[in-house]
Amino acid sequence: MENLYLPIFAGIFGLIIATILALRVTRQEIVNSTVNEIGELIKEGSSAFLRKEYTILSVFVIFIFIILTLFIDYNILENSKIEQLNSGGSISSQGPWTAIAYISGAIGSALAGFIGMNIAVRGNTRTAIAAETGLNKALQVAFSSGAVMGLTVVGIGILGVSILWIIFENPNTIAGFGFGASSIALFARVGGGIYTKAADVGADLVGKVEAGLDEDDPRNPAVIADNVGDNVGDVAGMGADLFESFVGSIIATISLAFFVVTSTGLSSKPYVLSDPNAVLPLMIAGIGIVSSVLGMGLIRTGDNADMGKLLWTLRFGIFGAGALSLIGTGIYINNSSELSFDLFWVVVTGLVVGQVIGTSTEWFTSYEGLKIGSFEFNPVKWIAKQSEMGHPSTIIAGIAVGLYSTVIPTLSIVVGIYVANELAGLYGIGLAAVGMLSTLGITLATDAYGPVADNAGGIAEQAHLKSEVRKRTDSLDALGNTTAATGKGFAIGSAVLTALALLVAYGFTTNINSLNLMNPEVLIGTIIGGLLPFIFSGLTMQAVGSAAGSMIEEVRRQFREIPGLKEGKKGVKPDAARAVAISTAGSLKAMIIPGLIAIIAPIIIGTLLGAQALGGMLAGSIVAGFLLAIFMANAGGAWDNAKKYVELGNYGGKGSDTHAAAVTGDTVGDPFKDTSGPAINILLKLMAIVSLIFGPLFI
Repeated sequence: MENLYLPIFAGIFGLIIATILALRVTRQEIVNSTVNEIGELIKEGSSAFLRKEYTILSVFVIFIFIILTLFIDYNILENSKIEQLNSGGSISSQGPWTAIAYISGAIGSALAGFIGMNIAVRGNTRTAIAAETGLNKALQVAFSSGAVMGLTVVGIGILGVSILWIIFENPNTIAGFGFGASSIALFARVGGGIYTKAADVGADLVGKVEAGLDEDDPRNPAVIADNVGDNVGDVAGMGADLFESFVGSIIATISLAFFVVTSTGLSSKPYVLSDPNAVLPLMIAGIGIVSSVLGMGLIRTGDNADMGKLLWTLRFGIFGAGALSLIGTGIYINNSSELSFDLFWVVVTGLVVGQVIGTSTEWFTSYEGLKIGSFEFNPVKWIAKQSEMGHPSTIIAGIAVGLYSTVIPTLSIVVGIYVANELAGLYGIGLAAVGMLSTLGITLATDAYGPVADNAGGIAEQAHLKSEVRKRTDSLDALGNTTAATGKGFAIGSAVLTALALLVAYGFTTNINSLNLMNPEVLIGTIIGGLLPFIFSGLTMQAVGSAAGSMIEEVRRQFREIPGLKEGKKGVKPDAARAVAISTAGSLKAMIIPGLIAIIAPIIIGTLLGAQALGGMLAGSIVAGFLLAIFMANAGGAWDNAKKYVELGNYGGKGSDTHAAAVTGDTVGDPFKDTSGPAINILLKLMAIVSLIFGPLFI
């Protein structure tokens, strides 16, 4: 029982460090009044968006809470395999407790995103000021801001799961916590993603291509909306996304410990609260939090560092945290007489697969690329080169890179599943996902710092700071695109393993031992499952296009109707508030239907076609969704950095026809990598966890 409190202590430790870092960031003085004024506009716009978004989501959360309280009664499981494993019958009548867990998960997810965003909107101005001093100082401020997000996510996540597990000792009840986290994450990721990309596309197409302005030019009314979007989409939305990934992997593995550990021979004891196999994922996550904090201390760089050195600086911290996490996990497992040491190698497998996916993502999205001797593999530079031939060539090149970038992640996941299953059976698949996300605290920190650096660059441009300030923030921003793509790779890879683990748990709750594709109902479910990620992505891409269209018209209108704005006449300012309002209204309206698909689709398929068909739907969605998500995330990241590579002065540089084509590629890639792609992994897990909770109704 004592071991169950160790993850709680780790969560508290992570939150304490997050508080210290937050105070360190906010105590940095902003000496430039213009920078402070711009920062306040971004903060006000971001807060207004989250208030409206959370108000809408609160209605949805309350509705689901009532449904779970009144209509889900697990007495229906009396003939299921859960009841066979748990002869004491404690699984019965868990509906109200599942509802409580659900609302706890929703609050935890929203809180993590809210805290991360509030520090990010304060860190951006301070990063801009720090960049006047040097690159290392700017990196420290931006990274500390991202670290608050990372440690808040893992701290709140592990506390929520651990406390609920101690109280209820029930896998179906804590699944409600994952359901709540996934619900908020999907809407937050989709809503924030639509907002940020609508503003970004509008700012780029009208500002850069039509008006010939620099990025983040203060005359562009969409610039503030774009800065706001970085915070509500790439920080708050991403935080909710990875909160859901983190707790989902732990919950799925605990569920598998309940369902399959005794049958695989990993434990000779009957299932109890303190069974070491159920506690292990919580312990690994706790060790990972401490290791992440220590790894953060390794991140330092010089003021003259190039992107390659910056990338290795962050890698050093991530790899160091991973090594420390493995050492701690190995010691814990080795000292337990009831755990097989094979489980350590499962965790190693998860971390290695995550690193392979992350490194592969770097190759495909960084203009540093892979260089061995005279051989250089650099898709980003190739896309930039193709932009010389015009807009269509840019699009074709980006799609090609995205398509073949799926090979390494797919093979890695396949090998990881095989090895984990050989070592620890089905339980090992879930544990590998926990291993992959064990150092999420630092991985998310390297991801979340990117939007802070991006905002800092925009603020530097609008406040007319010295050119070297923008150069330093651009270096951090370009690296942020790569680390963000790496974070998305980790999230998508873990989503596959977690969704598979939840699929197995679903099979146990519904007495399904296998899915026979010769069964027409299973085949129909599988095809529909493969279709859903495409429908979902189509709706979110369409939403970005519609909202971006409104933004483009608004920017054109202001340039046309506000005298002296486009010419930069002194004292003439754009109506930034109007642009922020357009993105807010468009994104919040458009997020509803895609978000509801994930919850309604499993219930409809289960009701009409039964539990077998629903299992097929989950399997189909995992395969199609994984490949589509990797394709979109990598293509988008490659397009973005190809544009930045041209802007460094290559192939004609800014203002050239090549640059215009590269901007077009970036505007297509933005909703790929920041809206549709990352939201797919939440879609997969949310459908799986809804099926796990409601599955017994379809037996």
